[in-house]
Amino acid sequence: MHIFEITAILMVLTALFSYINYRVLHLPTTIGVMFIALMASLGIVLLSWLGVDIGQGHVAGVLETIDFNQALLHGMLSFLLFAGAMHIKLDDLIKQKWAITVLATVGVVASTFMVGGLTWLVLDLLNIPASFIYCLLFGALISPTDPVAVIGILKTAGVPKSLETKIAGESLFNDGIGVVVFMIILELAQGGGEVSSGSVARLFAEEALGGVLLGLVIGVLAYQMLKRVNNYQVEVIITLALVMGGFALADRIHTSGPIAIVVAGLLVGNHGRAFAMSEITRARLDDFWELMDEILNALLFMLIGMEVLVMPFTTSLLVAGLLAIAITLFARWASVGGAIVFMRLFRKFSPGTISILTWGGLRGGISVALALSIPAAPERATIVTITYIIVVFSIVIQGMSLGRLVERIYPEMPGNPAEVES
Repeated sequence: MHIFEITAILMVLTALFSYINYRVLHLPTTIGVMFIALMASLGIVLLSWLGVDIGQGHVAGVLETIDFNQALLHGMLSFLLFAGAMHIKLDDLIKQKWAITVLATVGVVASTFMVGGLTWLVLDLLNIPASFIYCLLFGALISPTDPVAVIGILKTAGVPKSLETKIAGESLFNDGIGVVVFMIILELAQGGGEVSSGSVARLFAEEALGGVLLGLVIGVLAYQMLKRVNNYQVEVIITLALVMGGFALADRIHTSGPIAIVVAGLLVGNHGRAFAMSEITRARLDDFWELMDEILNALLFMLIGMEVLVMPFTTSLLVAGLLAIAITLFARWASVGGAIVFMRLFRKFSPGTISILTWGGLRGGISVALALSIPAAPERATIVTITYIIVVFSIVIQGMSLGRLVERIYPEMPGNPAEVES
């Protein structure tokens, strides 16, 4: 089947599920589309178990031809990150810079080791073979929160502004440290030898700091071009070129494409919008990227829902996945709680900050894509399945209930509760 045919089928299904959600479920689009896709997939599996074949093998075959890792990490992700970064105010981000920095670095590393250690104990109890190093690898890919999932859900959750900035800012920037940790542990898992502190520092500089520098360079270049044009069609094309060319260049020079695009998006979304665009350009650019964001989000979450058809589920893996949900939430709570308790020595935080940051730390397609990028190994199927279970729980259960948690913590507080923070 040709790539155009596969893309056409996916878009038709995404449109159909979006329509059903709009008419019947009335859920946020991303959650609704994924939920319907998940239910459809489970229905196909159930009918297959009952002896009714409605083409599960054919559907699974089509899904297996899609390289989820390549499609997300080297395709959709750059557009989704740029769309999200464009609408985050730089002033708000700077106010929360220390909280975001601590959560995106120390928090991710601490969570990686907690998740890895506890997962190793659980798998050992369930007699599921897994080496400790691969459990740490799982901890590295599941600890960073997913900016695509987080920003998509925050739009409808009603989270206080400062908390929204913390959650969104952390999710946008913790990919850099998360990828560095993932790559280091993967090298160790594959027998790459000892990893020195120098090689870790070099890898961090190449990925994270290199990504920031590249983002500033391409962002300033795009800003200067936008400043000299007063035609929204041309300006939309410039932003598209920035996203696609910038991400491709980052891949070529082995630095962090996600961080580069986030930095460029923040620059264009703040200084570009304020000083380089007319009112009509701002409106048209916002409409274009909002539509791009909605389409790709819906498509991505539909794919996540359908992936259940190609996951190697067993009873023991289902139990391990459910226990891993509790482990991941505990590690998130402990790492966030420790960071917030420490930072409370220097600044104030709104009530319920730890609870909302814990429950709002969603995992999404990036974790699945990283799991699928692991080369062939005995632990690969276990990691992929457990990761998928956590992601589905995170998006459907945590995503749908985050708004109610916010309402419970701030039941009758007028205005924006974020104002109590320093």
